[in-house]
Amino acid sequence: EKPTHLAVVFDTSKPTERHVEFPQYKANREEMPNDLRNSLPYIDQLLEAFNIPKIFKDGFEADDIIGTIAQVAERDGFQVYMMTPDKDFAQLVSSNIFIYRPASKWQPTTVLGVEEVLDRFKIKRIDQVIDFLAMMGDSADNIPGINGVGEKTAQKFIQEYDSIEGLFANTNKLKGKIKDKVEASKEMGLLSKKLVTIITDVPVQIDLEEMRLKNKNDKKTIKLFEELEFRNLYRRIFSADSLPSETPSPKKQTSKIQQTNQQMDLFAAEPKFQDLKHESNNLNSEEVSRLSNQLIQEKEIVLNLLISKENILGIIITRKNKRSYYIKNTHKNIKLIRPVLENPEISKIAFDMKSIIKSLKKINVDLRGKFFDVQIAHYLLQPEMRHSIDLLSENYLGLNFSLYKFILIENDETISYATQYSYIVLQLADLFLIELKKAKLYDLFVNVEMPLISVLFKMEHEGINLDIKMLKEYSKELSVELEALQQNIYVLAGKEFNISSPKQMGEVLFDELKLSKKPKKTKSGQYSTSEETLISLKNSHLIINDILQFRGLKKLLSTYVNALPDLVNPLTQRVHTTFNQSVANTGRLSSINPNIQNIPIRTKRGMRVRKAFIPRGEDYIILAADYSQIELRIIAALSKDQAMLDAFHNKIDIHTVTASKVYKVDITNVSREMRSNAKAVNFGIIYGISAFGLSQNIGISRTEAKQIIDQYFEEFPEIKKYMDKIITKARSQEYVETLMGRRRYLPEINSKNAVVRSFAERNAINAPIQGSAADIIKKAMILIQNEIELRNMKSRMLLQVHDELVFDMHQDERQELKEIVVDRMENVINIGVPLTVELGEGVNWLTAH
Repeated sequence: EKPTHLAVVFDTSKPTERHVEFPQYKANREEMPNDLRNSLPYIDQLLEAFNIPKIFKDGFEADDIIGTIAQVAERDGFQVYMMTPDKDFAQLVSSNIFIYRPASKWQPTTVLGVEEVLDRFKIKRIDQVIDFLAMMGDSADNIPGINGVGEKTAQKFIQEYDSIEGLFANTNKLKGKIKDKVEASKEMGLLSKKLVTIITDVPVQIDLEEMRLKNKNDKKTIKLFEELEFRNLYRRIFSADSLPSETPSPKKQTSKIQQTNQQMDLFAAEPKFQDLKHESNNLNSEEVSRLSNQLIQEKEIVLNLLISKENILGIIITRKNKRSYYIKNTHKNIKLIRPVLENPEISKIAFDMKSIIKSLKKINVDLRGKFFDVQIAHYLLQPEMRHSIDLLSENYLGLNFSLYKFILIENDETISYATQYSYIVLQLADLFLIELKKAKLYDLFVNVEMPLISVLFKMEHEGINLDIKMLKEYSKELSVELEALQQNIYVLAGKEFNISSPKQMGEVLFDELKLSKKPKKTKSGQYSTSEETLISLKNSHLIINDILQFRGLKKLLSTYVNALPDLVNPLTQRVHTTFNQSVANTGRLSSINPNIQNIPIRTKRGMRVRKAFIPRGEDYIILAADYSQIELRIIAALSKDQAMLDAFHNKIDIHTVTASKVYKVDITNVSREMRSNAKAVNFGIIYGISAFGLSQNIGISRTEAKQIIDQYFEEFPEIKKYMDKIITKARSQEYVETLMGRRRYLPEINSKNAVVRSFAERNAINAPIQGSAADIIKKAMILIQNEIELRNMKSRMLLQVHDELVFDMHQDERQELKEIVVDRMENVINIGVPLTVELGEGVNWLTAH
């Protein structure tokens, strides 16, 4: 496009005004993948080599800075192109500001101006984009919007009432459920408008002359391209004559690069969607019946749903011969196709199988059979990567396919689109099956991850009872404490300030109270007030402890105490968390809405949140089953260290044994402090703790911490040998494995960057241990659920939190359930070290734990 000016804008890690206003903002976002995080320094180097300015501002998002620059540049007479696919930027479009969507091999470059935006959103003015976005909300950013309002309804409301404020001023004109939903959403709706509005007056220095396109630094660019092996970009940017002699010419590329290019060329030719056949979108009942009789003979089918607003419009079934059928969701059609869907002998292939099971359950279909989930297959093969269907189709099939899950209408075009999606799933399943077997991951996939899908669905479907009254009372109590802490902080600071503002806090701590001679600063030059920084200053002033408590209390209130009641399902009156099976690259489960795994348990205030989780009724009680020190037992099994093995086999407290050896005292003379320090070492070793880390954790000097670690390895020599061996092996093969064969890829372990390499080494030690623990409890969950169903028990498994399982236990089944849980958890696998389970029961999760 040959622009005259160019800049690249970044977010920072600091919270913005939106996070302060609405702590749940973007709370559902996945963590940045490690591959991308590790690439950020190269992006900085690239921008520097090309002399392109990098612009950012703590407290503001990149969107806000782009909006600010765009309007400043427009006032200076420029035409501005915002290079982004993000629909939020449509609110900034004007006669001289455009959205620029770059081209791909599947679609041309698109430039959106005022006319295109008005047509796309079906609105009259550009400023109404904000109202449209506010009404709809945004699940990706966790912006609530107006309950029950989708695209069509938002367009209708804007046409009738002009804005979201106009809508709320005229709710008396609405009728039925939508009126109740709109009125109940007023506060959240107006907040949503504030959240989606891009700020255009960010206090950031804008030097348009600095953005003028300049010549690149050839020396830096060549060096960087050589390191990254950017051969194609090299040829595009530098002429053949300018290639340095030490750089291989395109003809001399390695065979590995040639092979990759050939593979991508082959994949790019497939699949040919025009050759794909699917039946009429209106099969009559006789045709569905005939199809059902044919499919009952099939060994496996691909399953996909056409969904609108979470309601099933129809079911797409694709056979292995690549022929697809669309079955409209009618009572009669579902009754006819049910024998196929519920047949346990027919394997089902899908992407995100749990979501399909969940949707089918709403129409009273219990999906059965062996499952092949393409998303989870890729998760096992590449745990560090994202697993979206568009990414997989691009990377493995060379297809630019974007999944639009919630299709609003049912017609030939959307059915064809959904059918193409099914075919992509089929192609990926064939590829991943080969790769799983090649990587020796097939057994883990078939025997653990696939059976677990149904178990997790049943736990999600069951949900858990919540004591809302208790939480509301606790909220009042914590609010009083928070206010008292705030006032105390003001007194200690000698002034009032925004405690949630890192900038203002930094000025108070370092400019006014002068708590450090050389305070740490962020990249933007602002004082660092991170938790790590504050902990290091804990002994310098009373205010630090109060600030840390204030932050913890505020997060506890916003994330759990005040948020949990809003997550109660109005139909079931229970909380239904969603377990993520393909997010944590260690193999652990994660959960959202609410995040059960992150409910704080290290503080008394945090632990009390568990008190709100209660049994389903008077005939039930909460049972908690927790693996005792499972990660230490696993490292004992992996290292075969005799001292640790003896302690576990003889049922002697491992921390007391460790303290006795490290401090060289008789086991009967181990003090509470010695045991506490030994416990920190035991668990720290699993995570590759350093002397500095241990000194920070237990409040001793770095010298003393080093002595303890050295003594530890002297007393447990096989653990040190194991750690050295696993790191050496990881350097050779660039991955490590769990007891059940789960892999964690660690290419960074051979990095020239010492910090990156050290991080990978710690992961090499920890991943086999933490991953093995995750595999073990997953397998135990499957065995327990099978037994509960086999015996037709009333008790239910509800939650999994790392090494702990939580049950709704019926009073009549107390002994029976406990025996099942202990037996299946302790005997799930023989690792050469006894696995021990601790049980607790009570009227709520806190007392049970």
